[in-house]
Amino acid sequence: MCLLSALVLGFAAGLRSMSAPAAASWAARSGVFEVAGTPVAFMGYRYSPAIFSLLALGELVTDKLPTTPNRKTPAPFIGRILSGSLVGAAASSSTIVYGALVGAGGAVAGTLGGAAFRGELASRFSEDLPAALLEDAIAVGLCILAVKEASVKKV
Repeated sequence: MCLLSALVLGFAAGLRSMSAPAAASWAARSGVFEVAGTPVAFMGYRYSPAIFSLLALGELVTDKLPTTPNRKTPAPFIGRILSGSLVGAAASSSTIVYGALVGAGGAVAGTLGGAAFRGELASRFSEDLPAALLEDAIAVGLCILAVKEASVKKV
């Protein structure tokens, strides 16, 4: 049970909705997250980490496009909440419902906080790209920290 990892990964999902599932899938595949026999067991399947990683890379590119919808509009917001729920459930497989709720809460905070943070940075930089790249780095860093936290607690 690692609700802190669920929260941090959920927050990261609010920043980048596919980076957190990629990290959670790698953690599940390597045995850091014990998902076998749970509804999120697919996170640890052989090809899941590669698939989620490709989706995450695609999101990192499409996030910078001018046609990408605002993360606070209903569809992207719901997608981030679902992503946060998924990673929260994977991170805390022994308490899957609590993990999903904590991950979803983290995703809401990450979505709203990330939008405000990126907007402020973009106005200070006078352009969005540096702010978006910094947000990418923060999302990836949070994913690494969450998985590392879970692996340390497992030992």
